[in-house]
Amino acid sequence: MGPRNTSSVAEFQLLGFQRLLEWRALLFAIFLGIYFLTIAGNLVIITVVSRDPRLHVPMYSFLGSLSLLEVLYTSTIVPRLLVDLVSQGHAISFSACMVQLYFFVCFGATECFLLAAMACDRYLAICSPLHYSSLMRPDICTKVLALCWLAGLGTGFLPSLMICRLDFCGPNHIDHFFCDLPPLMQLSCSSVHTTELLIFVLSIAVLCVCFLLTVVSYLFIVSSVLRIPSRAGRRKTFSTCGSHLAVVTIYYGTMISMYVRPNVHLSPEVNKIISVFYTVVTPLLNPVIYSLRNRDFKQAIRKVMRSKCCICGRGLGFPHQTGRVLGSHIGDRGIFFKYH
Repeated sequence: MGPRNTSSVAEFQLLGFQRLLEWRALLFAIFLGIYFLTIAGNLVIITVVSRDPRLHVPMYSFLGSLSLLEVLYTSTIVPRLLVDLVSQGHAISFSACMVQLYFFVCFGATECFLLAAMACDRYLAICSPLHYSSLMRPDICTKVLALCWLAGLGTGFLPSLMICRLDFCGPNHIDHFFCDLPPLMQLSCSSVHTTELLIFVLSIAVLCVCFLLTVVSYLFIVSSVLRIPSRAGRRKTFSTCGSHLAVVTIYYGTMISMYVRPNVHLSPEVNKIISVFYTVVTPLLNPVIYSLRNRDFKQAIRKVMRSKCCICGRGLGFPHQTGRVLGSHIGDRGIFFKYH
């Protein structure tokens, strides 16, 4: 991550939610519950997508990759937050802080690229169904996924390197619950003008461009949906589309408010509240909104659970019974606005 600067600070103190000491037990229970549900929900998606051959289509490949990303993304922040809520010491070494910062930026940028790619995939499936199978072949889907991850890895490198090269002479108290860009720049005793400008430009390039691409894709999707003759079909599709846009808006809106605002500093408490949304809340909402509300996916979950029950039943000596296969075969289009 580049050569270490000449900073005299060997470690930082994460203040976290110290102003809410009387609420630490409640905060710990809330964050632990959300983290458990996030990990469990996303692991269910990863397991089902990998085990059910009917879900081996581009749309569910994107969803499986998004779930893996959410597990890594939230695990970069929340475990450390939970430890700080129950322990007396809140020290984090300079190197560990830089590593956490890198993976936070890396996974956050990857999610932006992935959400934009998923929106484009749905645009092609709904607005160009006759050409979808040729435009989004499995090999192209794999390349798009690899490009999203590689772009995220590259995006995280430059801000982390710039922060790593700043001088930190003291104080070393980070008024946040993780090593984030704005509070670290506020602690630096060297000029941060170039670093702020670079992060601002990078944020514009990643956040705003990906958000614009996602919104434009959904606008074309809505325009296509308006031509559906069935009023019930339009209502159900708009319900799903609205849920997707709500989650996307929460994620992008909070991220943009944090990083696309040069020379504007909000209070630390406001920063923490905003950060909770994109580090804790959206990783929980994504599996619910994108997968668990989808009927085909729920049928795949039942199929996996039924197969496990049958295996357990044979192991216990119960007669094996095969249930009927629910749902129809999911073709290459696999539109996630499909309801029955």
